[in-house]
Amino acid sequence: MTWKGNKILNSINIIKKYLHKLSLLLYIYQGMEAKLLIQETTVVVFVLGGPGSGKGTQCPKIVEHFGFTHLCAGDLLQAEIESESENGTMIHNFKKEGKIVPSEITVKLLQQAMQQSDNNRFIIDGFPRNEENRAAFENIVKIKPEFVLFFDCPEEELTRRSLNRNQGRVDDNIETIGKRLKVYFESTLPVINYYNSKGKVQKIDAQRSVNEVFEDVKSVFAKFKPVVRALLHVVGSKDFIVIQLLICWSLYSLFKGFF
Repeated sequence: MTWKGNKILNSINIIKKYLHKLSLLLYIYQGMEAKLLIQETTVVVFVLGGPGSGKGTQCPKIVEHFGFTHLCAGDLLQAEIESESENGTMIHNFKKEGKIVPSEITVKLLQQAMQQSDNNRFIIDGFPRNEENRAAFENIVKIKPEFVLFFDCPEEELTRRSLNRNQGRVDDNIETIGKRLKVYFESTLPVINYYNSKGKVQKIDAQRSVNEVFEDVKSVFAKFKPVVRALLHVVGSKDFIVIQLLICWSLYSLFKGFF
């Protein structure tokens, strides 16, 4: 074998070695859902709007299309009620009276849910409901929202939708709905205005159909489309490993005449 041929053979072996390492790394990354490849910071989006604005309908769609984990403050509180714990009884009494649950309780439930998740992207539905909630979340969890998704809807429509819901909840009656709307306009709307002053509110017209509303939501979340995950899935697939082998064979075929 000539000196030139030996040099080319060594080059091919080096290429093959690194391609092999690449395939192993991609296999590991794929198995760990690419967490080692992209260390993203935690992303939190607050989803706010009046009772009946459609937050709970849109959130699962965001989860499906953009890979976020949906945390509903109301659901977490309801689960705590059903656990019949001391906190659960207290939460039940607050909700029955149409009052807001103390911030520390809600924030700790949210924090626990986030810590137990293997995701780092969260949409938090129905929180913060007041300035105290907002401050408690930022102080305890130490995270500020990426933005606030605000479903804007008139009071009359909110009332109609709330009355039409039949979820068997203790707070689904006309008197308590009125209290909840009062709390929303007096306490939650100022939080939305606060974030709006920071340029962090994405306002959605929630009076329209579910599909029409989601078209606007998709535009807001477009930058969070999990394209990278899709690419990693392709790169880590068996097809890509076959491509690597074909590259090695092609290089060998190209230079085999030299030795």
